[in-house]
Amino acid sequence: MSSNYEGLRAQRRSNYPFFLSYRTRWSDNDQYSHINNSIYNHLFDSVVNTYLIEQCELSSDSAQIGLVVSSHCQFFSPLSFPQVLDLGLRVAKLGTSSVTYEIAVFDQGSDVPAAVGGYTHVFVERGSRKSVPMTMALRKGLSQLSSAKESLESKL
Repeated sequence: MSSNYEGLRAQRRSNYPFFLSYRTRWSDNDQYSHINNSIYNHLFDSVVNTYLIEQCELSSDSAQIGLVVSSHCQFFSPLSFPQVLDLGLRVAKLGTSSVTYEIAVFDQGSDVPAAVGGYTHVFVERGSRKSVPMTMALRKGLSQLSSAKESLESKL
């Protein structure tokens, strides 16, 4: 395995300053009785957008929107319905107009992630879809995810 895989596998709950709880649904499972890999993208999108709305003043009619330009996920152990999950979020890299998120998926109460992944958002002007620098509110909110000491929690 690569050192990146081992590095992600070694992450712990304390490495993530924001959490969102997610109650799995029967329909999240696939024919192998575990959460289908496509559901992880929904989980990632949920925790990121919850944070952007609650902490960064983004809304459905904001002048700026984030477009996903890359994504990834490493799986370490299976999860399935009816587990409750804790989704941990942090910022891995904060640029002028882009941000790379890292999301860890934990079984509720576990300190060891079942999966770690993330994606990169490039922020663009809604109408033109041209890259623009992040607003101050967005940058301030996202910077809290790279240096926050206390955990913020939200429920979904």
